[in-house]
Amino acid sequence: MTAFKDFNFKLLVIEQLMYTDEVLAPPFRIADVLREQGHGGDAWKYAYENGLAYKVVPQAREYFERLEIGPDLLATVEELCLDGGNEVYQECAPVWDGEDDLFDVASLDDLDLVPNLRRVLGAEFLNEEQQAVLLARGIEAD
Repeated sequence: MTAFKDFNFKLLVIEQLMYTDEVLAPPFRIADVLREQGHGGDAWKYAYENGLAYKVVPQAREYFERLEIGPDLLATVEELCLDGGNEVYQECAPVWDGEDDLFDVASLDDLDLVPNLRRVLGAEFLNEEQQAVLLARGIEAD
């Protein structure tokens, strides 16, 4: 299966496939995982009580790191959206407020995994070099 180099880039792809297009199912819900583990279903409370405020909850990181996405699904990705309100971020870090670099994409080395990517919304959250990489590949950077 496909291996991503940048966890945060993978989260963008998951956002598109799982929470926007709803083709990667079932959707991950951290509250369900915590409930199954006997922690109750309040992810916000769990994060605070366990020193995980503004951090990725380990159960979410493990799930998303292990999640395999086949090339056929990756080929359907035409657009990615960098937005602090992405649902995948709330499932990863329920207390996160978008005010730090927790989910910043460090590398675009995974672009080849999404061969039909045509547009990146919120590209202003990428650095200038990354924006230039998108434009050089003919990917619209909005």
